[in-house]
Amino acid sequence: MTLCVRCGEALDMEGVRFAGQFPAEGLVCSPCRMVPPEFERAVAYAVYEDELREMIHLLKYERMRSVAKPLGGFLARAIEMLEGETGGELLVVAVPLYPSKERERGYNQAVLMADAALAELKRSRPQWKLTSVHGAIRRVKDTRSQFELTPKGRRRNLQGAFKVDDRAALAGREVLLVDDIYTTGATARACAQVLRRVGVTKVWVATASRAQPEMIASWDAGSGTAAWDAG
Repeated sequence: MTLCVRCGEALDMEGVRFAGQFPAEGLVCSPCRMVPPEFERAVAYAVYEDELREMIHLLKYERMRSVAKPLGGFLARAIEMLEGETGGELLVVAVPLYPSKERERGYNQAVLMADAALAELKRSRPQWKLTSVHGAIRRVKDTRSQFELTPKGRRRNLQGAFKVDDRAALAGREVLLVDDIYTTGATARACAQVLRRVGVTKVWVATASRAQPEMIASWDAGSGTAAWDAG
Protein backbone atom coordinates (compact mmCIF):
# COMPACT_ATOMS: atom_id res chain seq x y z
CA MET A 1 0.00 0.00 0.00
CA THR A 2 1.38 3.41 -1.01
CA LEU A 3 0.55 6.23 1.40
CA CYS A 4 0.46 10.00 1.15
CA VAL A 5 3.58 11.30 2.88
CA ARG A 6 1.58 14.16 4.42
CA CYS A 7 -1.59 12.59 5.84
CA GLY A 8 -1.17 8.84 5.36
CA GLU A 9 -4.09 8.33 2.97
CA ALA A 10 -3.83 5.28 0.74
CA LEU A 11 -3.16 6.32 -2.86
CA ASP A 12 -4.81 4.62 -5.80
CA MET A 13 -2.76 3.94 -8.93
CA GLU A 14 -3.85 7.20 -10.55
CA GLY A 15 -2.73 9.10 -7.48
CA VAL A 16 0.60 7.28 -7.45
CA ARG A 17 1.23 8.06 -11.12
CA PHE A 18 0.38 11.74 -10.61
CA ALA A 19 2.40 12.13 -7.43
CA GLY A 20 5.30 10.26 -9.01
CA GLN A 21 5.86 13.25 -11.25
CA PHE A 22 7.09 15.14 -8.19
CA PRO A 23 9.71 12.85 -6.60
CA ALA A 24 11.25 15.67 -4.54
CA GLU A 25 7.94 16.17 -2.75
CA GLY A 26 7.15 12.49 -2.36
CA LEU A 27 3.75 10.93 -2.96
CA VAL A 28 0.93 13.28 -1.94
CA CYS A 29 -2.83 12.67 -2.11
CA SER A 30 -5.17 14.98 -4.00
CA PRO A 31 -6.64 16.73 -0.89
CA CYS A 32 -3.16 17.52 0.50
CA ARG A 33 -1.97 18.64 -2.92
CA MET A 34 -4.94 20.93 -3.57
CA VAL A 35 -5.27 22.35 -0.04
CA PRO A 36 -2.11 21.58 1.98
CA PRO A 37 -2.93 21.05 5.67
CA GLU A 38 -1.31 23.24 8.29
CA PHE A 39 0.16 20.20 10.01
CA GLU A 40 3.50 18.77 8.91
CA ARG A 41 2.58 15.10 8.88
CA ALA A 42 -0.07 12.74 10.24
CA VAL A 43 0.82 9.19 11.27
CA ALA A 44 -1.27 6.30 12.56
CA TYR A 45 -0.55 2.89 14.06
CA ALA A 46 -2.90 0.89 11.82
CA VAL A 47 -6.05 0.93 9.71
CA TYR A 48 -9.35 1.36 11.59
CA GLU A 49 -10.69 -2.19 11.32
CA ASP A 50 -11.10 -5.53 13.10
CA GLU A 51 -9.79 -5.70 16.68
CA LEU A 52 -8.48 -2.13 16.67
CA ARG A 53 -11.89 -0.81 15.65
CA GLU A 54 -13.53 -2.87 18.39
CA MET A 55 -11.10 -1.61 21.04
CA ILE A 56 -11.75 2.01 20.13
CA HIS A 57 -15.50 1.39 20.20
CA LEU A 58 -15.25 -0.17 23.67
CA LEU A 59 -13.33 2.83 25.00
CA LYS A 60 -15.57 5.47 23.43
CA TYR A 61 -19.02 3.97 23.81
CA GLU A 62 -18.85 1.18 26.39
CA ARG A 63 -16.83 3.12 29.00
CA MET A 64 -14.13 0.46 29.20
CA ARG A 65 -11.32 2.71 30.40
CA SER A 66 -8.91 -0.22 30.73
CA VAL A 67 -8.67 -0.37 26.92
CA ALA A 68 -6.96 3.03 26.94
CA LYS A 69 -3.64 1.51 28.03
CA PRO A 70 -3.16 -0.90 25.08
CA LEU A 71 -4.50 1.74 22.70
CA GLY A 72 -1.99 4.16 24.21
CA GLY A 73 0.70 1.62 23.38
CA PHE A 74 -0.43 1.63 19.76
CA LEU A 75 -0.45 5.43 19.79
CA ALA A 76 3.10 5.41 21.16
CA ARG A 77 4.20 3.27 18.19
CA ALA A 78 2.64 5.82 15.86
CA ILE A 79 4.38 8.72 17.61
CA GLU A 80 7.71 6.91 17.25
CA MET A 81 7.31 7.20 13.47
CA LEU A 82 7.94 10.93 13.88
CA GLU A 83 11.25 10.49 15.68
CA GLY A 84 14.00 12.32 13.86
CA GLU A 85 11.56 14.68 12.12
CA THR A 86 10.34 16.74 15.04
CA GLY A 87 12.27 18.97 17.37
CA GLY A 88 13.59 17.59 20.65
CA GLU A 89 10.69 19.06 22.64
CA LEU A 90 6.99 18.70 21.86
CA LEU A 91 3.86 19.91 23.61
CA VAL A 92 1.26 17.13 23.40
CA VAL A 93 -2.39 18.09 22.98
CA ALA A 94 -5.30 15.65 22.79
CA VAL A 95 -8.13 16.70 20.49
CA PRO A 96 -10.73 18.09 22.91
CA LEU A 97 -14.35 17.06 23.26
CA TYR A 98 -17.15 19.56 23.80
CA PRO A 99 -17.58 19.87 27.62
CA SER A 100 -21.09 18.41 27.75
CA LYS A 101 -20.04 15.42 25.64
CA GLU A 102 -17.02 14.81 27.87
CA ARG A 103 -19.22 14.95 30.98
CA GLU A 104 -21.64 12.49 29.42
CA ARG A 105 -18.86 10.05 28.49
CA GLY A 106 -16.98 10.60 31.73
CA TYR A 107 -13.64 11.27 30.09
CA ASN A 108 -11.95 12.26 26.85
CA GLN A 109 -10.67 9.03 25.30
CA ALA A 110 -7.93 10.91 23.44
CA VAL A 111 -6.54 12.23 26.75
CA LEU A 112 -6.49 8.74 28.30
CA MET A 113 -4.71 7.31 25.26
CA ALA A 114 -2.25 10.21 25.09
CA ASP A 115 -1.30 9.90 28.75
CA ALA A 116 -0.78 6.13 28.38
CA ALA A 117 1.38 6.72 25.29
CA LEU A 118 3.49 9.36 27.04
CA ALA A 119 4.05 7.09 30.03
CA GLU A 120 5.39 4.40 27.69
CA LEU A 121 7.50 6.82 25.65
CA LYS A 122 9.01 8.27 28.81
CA ARG A 123 10.53 4.83 29.40
CA SER A 124 11.43 3.93 25.81
CA ARG A 125 12.45 7.40 24.56
CA PRO A 126 13.71 9.31 27.65
CA GLN A 127 15.67 11.72 25.45
CA TRP A 128 12.47 12.90 23.78
CA LYS A 129 10.86 15.68 25.83
CA LEU A 130 7.09 15.28 25.50
CA THR A 131 4.91 17.43 27.77
CA SER A 132 1.13 17.10 27.91
CA VAL A 133 -0.86 20.34 27.79
CA HIS A 134 -4.29 18.99 26.95
CA GLY A 135 -6.13 22.07 28.13
CA ALA A 136 -4.26 24.31 25.71
CA ILE A 137 -6.99 24.00 23.09
CA ARG A 138 -10.73 23.89 23.79
CA ARG A 139 -13.73 22.82 21.74
CA VAL A 140 -16.13 25.75 22.03
CA LYS A 141 -18.73 24.63 19.51
CA ASP A 142 -21.02 21.64 19.99
CA THR A 143 -20.53 20.24 16.49
CA ARG A 144 -22.72 17.68 14.77
CA SER A 145 -21.39 14.18 14.35
CA GLN A 146 -18.85 14.14 11.54
CA PHE A 147 -20.12 10.69 10.55
CA GLU A 148 -23.20 11.96 8.76
CA LEU A 149 -21.49 14.76 6.81
CA THR A 150 -19.71 15.03 3.48
CA PRO A 151 -16.03 16.08 3.51
CA LYS A 152 -17.07 19.67 2.71
CA GLY A 153 -19.73 19.52 5.41
CA ARG A 154 -17.18 18.24 7.91
CA ARG A 155 -14.95 21.24 7.28
CA ARG A 156 -17.84 23.67 7.57
CA ASN A 157 -19.08 21.93 10.71
CA LEU A 158 -15.73 22.55 12.43
CA GLN A 159 -15.37 26.24 11.57
CA GLY A 160 -14.92 28.13 14.82
CA ALA A 161 -15.06 24.89 16.84
CA PHE A 162 -11.68 25.23 18.56
CA LYS A 163 -10.06 27.98 20.59
CA VAL A 164 -6.71 28.62 22.30
CA ASP A 165 -6.82 30.82 25.41
CA ASP A 166 -3.15 31.02 26.41
CA ARG A 167 -1.28 32.00 23.27
CA ALA A 168 1.98 32.63 25.11
CA ALA A 169 2.15 29.02 26.29
CA LEU A 170 2.19 27.75 22.70
CA ALA A 171 3.89 30.47 20.65
CA GLY A 172 7.20 29.36 19.22
CA ARG A 173 6.69 25.71 20.18
CA GLU A 174 6.04 22.49 18.27
CA VAL A 175 2.80 20.66 19.07
CA LEU A 176 1.87 17.01 18.74
CA LEU A 177 -1.89 16.64 18.27
CA VAL A 178 -3.23 13.19 19.21
CA ASP A 179 -6.57 11.43 18.75
CA ASP A 180 -8.03 7.96 18.46
CA ILE A 181 -8.84 7.98 14.74
CA TYR A 182 -7.98 10.05 11.67
CA THR A 183 -10.92 9.91 9.28
CA THR A 184 -10.98 12.66 6.65
CA GLY A 185 -8.55 14.96 8.43
CA ALA A 186 -11.08 17.73 8.96
CA THR A 187 -10.58 17.77 12.74
CA ALA A 188 -6.78 17.65 12.50
CA ARG A 189 -6.81 20.43 9.91
CA ALA A 190 -9.10 22.62 12.03
CA CYS A 191 -7.01 22.17 15.17
CA ALA A 192 -3.75 22.73 13.30
CA GLN A 193 -5.09 25.94 11.79
CA VAL A 194 -6.01 27.33 15.21
CA LEU A 195 -2.65 26.30 16.67
CA ARG A 196 -0.65 27.87 13.85
CA ARG A 197 -2.60 31.12 14.21
CA VAL A 198 -1.36 31.54 17.79
CA GLY A 199 2.28 31.08 16.82
CA VAL A 200 2.88 27.31 16.99
CA THR A 201 5.82 26.66 14.66
CA LYS A 202 4.88 23.12 13.61
CA VAL A 203 1.97 20.78 14.24
CA TRP A 204 2.33 16.99 14.04
CA VAL A 205 -0.57 14.54 14.22
CA ALA A 206 -0.60 11.00 15.61
CA THR A 207 -3.57 8.66 15.98
CA ALA A 208 -4.03 5.04 16.95
CA SER A 209 -5.98 4.32 13.78
CA ARG A 210 -6.55 5.65 10.27
CA ALA A 211 -9.67 5.24 8.15
CA GLN A 212 -8.95 4.82 4.46
CA PRO A 213 -10.97 6.26 1.52
CA GLU A 214 -13.00 3.15 0.76
CA MET A 215 -14.20 3.08 4.39
CA ILE A 216 -15.22 6.73 4.30
CA ALA A 217 -17.09 6.17 1.03
CA SER A 218 -19.06 3.32 2.58
CA TRP A 219 -19.95 5.42 5.64
CA ASP A 220 -21.11 8.28 3.42
CA ALA A 221 -23.28 5.79 1.56
CA GLY A 222 -24.99 4.93 4.82
CA SER A 223 -23.49 1.51 5.49
CA GLY A 224 -21.75 2.51 8.73
CA THR A 225 -23.15 1.50 12.08
CA ALA A 226 -21.67 4.02 14.52
CA ALA A 227 -20.78 7.67 14.79
CA TRP A 228 -17.55 9.06 16.19
CA ASP A 229 -15.98 12.39 17.02
CA ALA A 230 -12.86 12.51 14.89
CA GLY A 231 -12.93 13.87 11.36
